[in-house]
Amino acid sequence: MARASVLKMPDGFLWGAATAAHQNEGDNYNNQWATWEEQPSRIRGGARCGSATRWWDLDVAAADFDRAAELGLNSLRLSVEWSRIEPEPGVFNAGALYQYGQMIALLRERGLRPLVTLHHFTDPLWLAGEGGWENPHVGDYFARFVTRVIEALGDQVTFWCTINEPIVYAYSGYMVGNFPPGVKDPVRAFNVLRRMLLVHGRIYRLIHSLQNNAEVGLAHNMQVMLPANPDSAADRRAAATVDHVANRSVYTAMTSGRLLPPLGFGQQVPQLIDACDYIGLNYYTTVRVAFDPRRANLMLARLAFDPSGELSDNTFSGGPYGEINPHGLYLALKQVAAYGKPIYITENGVPDHDDDVRPRFIATHLAEAWRAIQEGVDLRGYYHWTLVDNFEWCEAWQLKFGLFEIDHQTGARSPKASAGVYGRIAQSNGVPRSVLEKIAPLTVADYFPS
Repeated sequence: MARASVLKMPDGFLWGAATAAHQNEGDNYNNQWATWEEQPSRIRGGARCGSATRWWDLDVAAADFDRAAELGLNSLRLSVEWSRIEPEPGVFNAGALYQYGQMIALLRERGLRPLVTLHHFTDPLWLAGEGGWENPHVGDYFARFVTRVIEALGDQVTFWCTINEPIVYAYSGYMVGNFPPGVKDPVRAFNVLRRMLLVHGRIYRLIHSLQNNAEVGLAHNMQVMLPANPDSAADRRAAATVDHVANRSVYTAMTSGRLLPPLGFGQQVPQLIDACDYIGLNYYTTVRVAFDPRRANLMLARLAFDPSGELSDNTFSGGPYGEINPHGLYLALKQVAAYGKPIYITENGVPDHDDDVRPRFIATHLAEAWRAIQEGVDLRGYYHWTLVDNFEWCEAWQLKFGLFEIDHQTGARSPKASAGVYGRIAQSNGVPRSVLEKIAPLTVADYFPS
């Protein structure tokens, strides 16, 4: 019997890279992030997004799309910028919609299926001035915007993500305050999260009313919560509590329509019932949770990364971005699979300044994804964050997530070793044994029988 040589993914598997408008397009000063960047001490090193990776120049974008296609990718996730399309309330920019249509046509010409995100952290300045997602009319505003986007782009796009990481938007902007508007109020944070989920349900149904063949979901950032001491019942309960708040309450809302605490008191919202055709999983790290009675305002829990584990590059706050744990992706996929929906890994990546970790990161995480598929998980695609090093929000340019490095003086791109590894995996539709033997030899026996 021939020895297996590749951990094969299913036929039709999507191999992609994930991006976002504000982080890539550049030269847009009409959203709340542009004004946030002007405030002292908000952004690492006082940096600005500026021209970003210059994707609003279609020639530059096309060259990067060529790079993605040459790697063997067959999809790309990008977002449309609300503030470009609707710069004033009810006023739409036909030129911006045309530009996005051209950008998507460039993707399709290269065999890259577009996955379009409708909201990726940025709001028009006019919406921020009206209270942003705390405004009870935001659902009407967003529906107006989405309707115009579907009318303009629906002939080329059927694959949609309504909102990227609503829990990160709410947590970072309204609980810890390192995203705009810089609020530190848990009650307001959960109110914003609840409203974003309710609006997602409304937009899910709106898109399907406009486009019969649409595939619509939401991307949730899932941190896998592990008890700091697995033998401690208190730590296990603390981990389960944090997991419920951060993960299960969101998944329950978008599948069964039920709003569990802290989003509600168990009431069922009709517009949220079965409000996703797929679940978008953004996975970066696991978190160790310990019971701590001193933290009454944080669910009696202390969150940390395993100090004995492998940690990624440091953030603006001085700590690591996360714990590198490929098996955590397997655990996340198994948990999400219980909700009975197809899954796309809509983001997965690691900040790695010198690219010495990323090749192994990609290969081992995809090997764990393959393991989950072998156990019945309906995983249909993987999007690596990201294609080109970009403006990483309050971390600015310091955290390097890209497969390609950018020279900000010349705009030149340089492929990293990880680009070659990911390209070989995509072209093989799975993780070749030879790749693991070269960059993660200690893991080979976990997936390939001797």
